[in-house]
Amino acid sequence: MVDVRPGLTADEMRRYARHLSLAEVGKEGQQKLKAARVLLVGAGGLGSPAALYLTAAGIGTLGIVESDVVDDTNLQRQILHGTAELGRPKLASAQRRLADLNPTVRVVPHAARLTSENALEILSGYDVVVDGSDNFPTRYLVNDACVLLGKPDVYGAILRFEGQVATFDARVGPCYRCLFRDPPPPGLVPDCASAGVLGVLPGIIGSLQALEAMKLVLGRGRSLVGRLTIFDGLSGEFREIALSKDPDCPMCGTTPTIRQLIDYEEFCGMPKASQPDVTDVSAPDLAKEQASNRNLLLVDVREPFEWEICHLPGAVLIPMGELEDRMKELDAAKDIVAYCHTGRRSRIALDVLREGGFARARHLAGGIAAWSRDVDPSVPTY
Repeated sequence: MVDVRPGLTADEMRRYARHLSLAEVGKEGQQKLKAARVLLVGAGGLGSPAALYLTAAGIGTLGIVESDVVDDTNLQRQILHGTAELGRPKLASAQRRLADLNPTVRVVPHAARLTSENALEILSGYDVVVDGSDNFPTRYLVNDACVLLGKPDVYGAILRFEGQVATFDARVGPCYRCLFRDPPPPGLVPDCASAGVLGVLPGIIGSLQALEAMKLVLGRGRSLVGRLTIFDGLSGEFREIALSKDPDCPMCGTTPTIRQLIDYEEFCGMPKASQPDVTDVSAPDLAKEQASNRNLLLVDVREPFEWEICHLPGAVLIPMGELEDRMKELDAAKDIVAYCHTGRRSRIALDVLREGGFARARHLAGGIAAWSRDVDPSVPTY
């Protein structure tokens, strides 16, 4: 068989000298890296270290799916971006940084949100998928697309001081659904914005994801297929959970029931942003109402540390986890409007309030972040 792997230039031989001196990599392994096509979903906390190390390692083609812009709250952990990139697309920021790090790597931008409509087309052009997303709909979407296409999914997740990483490959082991058959109820698992994350943690987990991708390309070592590695940053301890393929898995089991991509936001119980509800109130409308409605009561369902950063005048603090037990503190005759950071938790709080008898309750669409953007820029963002 003719070897079609690309050769290495003299400049590349110097650049990758430390790889070439490794018997497990060598010239042949570096050529495999150069020929590889890796897709990175997200250029945020996990995607930053993964992108940097995969690019430095000489992965031939690195695709990046990203549609967000750089925000100052990103810089505590998203080391791919800098202060000069604030307000600019993360994809453009990533391309500039990676081109400077290693101009021999071809970075392919996918300036879009990964959806059921575009996932199969985008993923089909790559050998390995590294999932750096931070939400359940995208994780299930990436998993299902990888199963349908027969590709490995290098998974990572972080929260507070803990992170986890695994490789899901339904051809030889379990998929993500074998571990998490169903998503948690909306609001049960907080996101990093509400729960926080130590800045260095995504660097550790994202680097492990990059390592996994390189091992898969090189065909060396023992991958994390069938193993979930959990890292506790406070104790500095790693522990491992053995995973096995679920024969009843609806995606990769013996008789799969999912044969095509689905609506993942609906599957995960996420409210449709494109379908505003009568219970939504915009920040400008709330500001007008606040000035004229003495019967208005604002209920902040964030955490106490968020309240200390900023809160709306006249609001009362009842964290989401305490809301059900503390509803008796609220006056049902009041015009209650719940709010949180971005509107996700308050939308769930609204369901709790309505089930508790507060039929006229509403919530602030976009949360206090929208208030800061559209009403009062002096309110700090975070």
